[in-house]
Amino acid sequence: MESEYQPKLSPMRAYSVMHGNTAEADESFTSLSEYHDYEPRLEFDDSELTQPIPSDDLGGLPPELLDIPDNLLQRSASDGTIEENFEEELATKLEEIYTEIAATTLDDNFTELNDSGLVEVVGDDAIGRRIIVVSACRLPSNKELPPDKLLKYLMSTLDKYVEQDYSLVYLHCGLTRNNKPPTSWLWKAYKAFDRKYKKNLKALYLVHPTNFIRIVMQMLKPAISVKFGRKVMYFNYLHELHPHVDLDKLRIPQQVIEYDQLLLSKNPKAAEAAKLISEKQPIAEQTDKTRKDGLSPPPTQQFGVSLQFIKENNSNMVDAIPPVVRQCVEFLSQPDALETEGIFRRSANISVIKELQRQCNRGEPISFRSDPHNAAVLLKTFLRDLEEPLLTFDLYEEILKFQLWSNRDKPRHVKILILEWLPPDNYKLLKYIIQFLWKVQDRSCLNKMTSSNLAVVFGPNLAWPPNGQMSLQAIAPINAFTDFLLKNQETIFII
Repeated sequence: MESEYQPKLSPMRAYSVMHGNTAEADESFTSLSEYHDYEPRLEFDDSELTQPIPSDDLGGLPPELLDIPDNLLQRSASDGTIEENFEEELATKLEEIYTEIAATTLDDNFTELNDSGLVEVVGDDAIGRRIIVVSACRLPSNKELPPDKLLKYLMSTLDKYVEQDYSLVYLHCGLTRNNKPPTSWLWKAYKAFDRKYKKNLKALYLVHPTNFIRIVMQMLKPAISVKFGRKVMYFNYLHELHPHVDLDKLRIPQQVIEYDQLLLSKNPKAAEAAKLISEKQPIAEQTDKTRKDGLSPPPTQQFGVSLQFIKENNSNMVDAIPPVVRQCVEFLSQPDALETEGIFRRSANISVIKELQRQCNRGEPISFRSDPHNAAVLLKTFLRDLEEPLLTFDLYEEILKFQLWSNRDKPRHVKILILEWLPPDNYKLLKYIIQFLWKVQDRSCLNKMTSSNLAVVFGPNLAWPPNGQMSLQAIAPINAFTDFLLKNQETIFII
């Protein structure tokens, strides 16, 4: 830089000097703007641009971002912009990236694993947590399924559910030396399943554990957090799961059932305990038994019955909205409740929810104890316990086709299903719930429950097959259909 800086004359002063009016020019003061409006003559050495960048200064950038042509500076135009055909080269580069991604996707095709029943989602437990069952007996041999691909499959499957509370049931029976992953893989899997997977895992049930499982867990104990360790529970027999999970909802492989019966035959005390537990039935099972015996449930019953039954026994019911649903929605519509973070995603105390169910079924007034999660879980439980899903069995197969419809056809098809196929009472209740959920997602900046998050939570509670067993493949279209209802509720529910 020059030792002394002389500002350039402004246009007005230059004009005065050229016409001999130096006195006026000398008398006028130089404004500060003259020093700011004109850039100083800086010395600039562009040799740095042509020097190679030391590898230590790359800041850990990925190689694909460092693939810069050597002649990039020479290819610049005179005004400093990149030559005009850069868009063509960029498109070529993007095409190569997309081709690589597509190839990776094809390599990670898990269709056969999905069909094998290795991992199944079997609905929710008593307090609304999603239940995921992993059956070791359905693991292919290590030769057919490399351990790394198994890890990718488990992660891709759990990715759909880890944003909300869930429970994992692992049926260890059937694990042999042929399909058993190496011990090093277990440690790799534990590290791969980071906090995102562990945070909302509320319980890990290990059924029929062998010494191998206990030894491995003992080996990993120093590395496993104390909080995660509390979530792990061992069960030697299937009936021990009963207080935590409805066994009728689990599609337990026949091999596991036979193995459990073999163990019980060797332990009369455990067999007697299994018999006693089977006689203690939860509310939903009692309702099923009453129906099978030809006995009518009490007129105040609201859980585990049909909408028609509730309507017939509640003459003061307004717009076909069951009393328990209206109570939950009105409580949750309060501003403080609507803004509760994780509403409908978080679980509640199981004993509190069961007590609220009993009070509803007896026709007693209920209190949510100032906890929005109690009302949220009770609403989901009501929908899940209906004799027939709110979207009915007739719509189930059509809903599974949702993702096959074009974006142009989706509005028309959905309106036909909702406005023409749904019974009037189902339509009114669905409209009431969807419009309320729209208010919930409208506060998603506070409660973190977007329409897609709500769809993941409510989708399986609005539609399921007649046999009650929902496959993994069915969850995506059902959730997408529910998300579409939430986003387009103003144009769908027009009656």
